[in-house]
Amino acid sequence: MRWRKKELFFWLTVLCGFIVMAFILLPMIQMMTAPSLSLLNKTIKDEEVLRSIWLSIYTAGMAALISFVFGTPLAYLLVRTNFWGKRLIESIIDLPIVIPHPVVGIAILGVAGKNHWVGRIIGYLGIRIMGSVTGIVTVMTFVGIPFYINAVKEGFEGISPRLENVSRSLGAPMFSTFRRITFPLAWRSMLVGIIMCSARAISEFGAVIIVAYHPMIAPVLIYERFESFGLKYSQPVAVWLVFICLTLFLLLRVLTSSRKREA
Repeated sequence: MRWRKKELFFWLTVLCGFIVMAFILLPMIQMMTAPSLSLLNKTIKDEEVLRSIWLSIYTAGMAALISFVFGTPLAYLLVRTNFWGKRLIESIIDLPIVIPHPVVGIAILGVAGKNHWVGRIIGYLGIRIMGSVTGIVTVMTFVGIPFYINAVKEGFEGISPRLENVSRSLGAPMFSTFRRITFPLAWRSMLVGIIMCSARAISEFGAVIIVAYHPMIAPVLIYERFESFGLKYSQPVAVWLVFICLTLFLLLRVLTSSRKREA
């Protein structure tokens, strides 16, 4: 009787898995197969499409680089120290994940505007947020940095503090210990975080369209072509963007599986 119950539950899990996979794959397969190969080839040769895709890749890469530079020390601090308000800081870091995307754009413009002291400072420095590549990178960093920090925190948590303590006891300064011990052991987690941050950034639309409709990144171009011409002209661009995102996540899976095998 117990075996039969397990059998029934097993087939229930299979059925649920099939439903979830069909829910995800059917729209994607339809979209990916709708444009002909000739149309896809023509689309990727379109200068506007190429410009928007490369801008998406560039700005997402810049967001990942900024997250790496500023997020790595913060992630290390959160893992290696305990202090009052730590949980609050971790919650604030995760806040961009749950904030509605248009709200992100509105919040950034509120700070970058002339009525805010930050906006006046960056204006004095000649930095423009509204309708600029800088604005796009700012938005992408805002939405992507939580994914980087959380991935790197997981990597640091897997490194025994004893290794660092031995290095420090032998007279090595904190930065040298991090560079020679911690960084080589956590580099794979950092790379995973960079990929996750880039993938999240490259798919951002709601906040970007408020801060910088032009220059157009790929999601904004897809939206404009859909609004102006319909599915026929928006689908090919969407297919190429899906290919890029799929490549990023395949790379992510390879890295995470390799890390599990090493562990």
